[in-house]
Amino acid sequence: MTTEPLSRARIIAAAIDLIEREGADAVSMRRIAAELGVGVMSLYNHVPNKDALLSGVAEAVMSGIEFTDDPDAHWSDRVRMQARAFRQIAHHYPRSTMLVVSRTLHSSAGLLPVERALATLRSAGFDGVDAVRMLRMFIAFIVGSLLREVGVTPTFAPPQQRSVDAEQVDQTLFPHVSELAPLLGRCDHEAEFEFGVELLISAITVHPAREEGTR
Repeated sequence: MTTEPLSRARIIAAAIDLIEREGADAVSMRRIAAELGVGVMSLYNHVPNKDALLSGVAEAVMSGIEFTDDPDAHWSDRVRMQARAFRQIAHHYPRSTMLVVSRTLHSSAGLLPVERALATLRSAGFDGVDAVRMLRMFIAFIVGSLLREVGVTPTFAPPQQRSVDAEQVDQTLFPHVSELAPLLGRCDHEAEFEFGVELLISAITVHPAREEGTR
């Protein structure tokens, strides 16, 4: 057992580890205390309640995003960099990432990626309303890709591999499914993600709400 003093950082790290193993439903103050080998009341000196703990998990995940953002780059390149950075942290902490998209963050570390993304979308020529919409659209796409890639579902079920058996598909009723069954049964997650990002950037570029003449 570690002799490291109990701290908020240790408590949050234990919560992240538990979430990635068993899902957010497994988290309780009593369970985290058992994971750390301490009395449950000692946790309250660092984290006031479970809700604050889960917010701490979300903020810790967001603060771990490593941006290689270049403010002088074209907005489309910045979007690519930011989308890939979020995907990277989401892939590393898939179950904890579900908390990120379901909670309101308040810390500077948690809000920094949001600030950068909104600044990029504003620089692309969108007003505040549409910049927020675009941000939510990208997050929905990235999280959706994550669900498919690592098998994280709202109930945190384990991943399952599914494929389409062309021989079991009625070719008369489902001619396209039958023809494309081999493609439906495999997925290059990296290529699919890049395809989706490029498609969204293309849509942003021609969106009528976007002001012309922006970088």
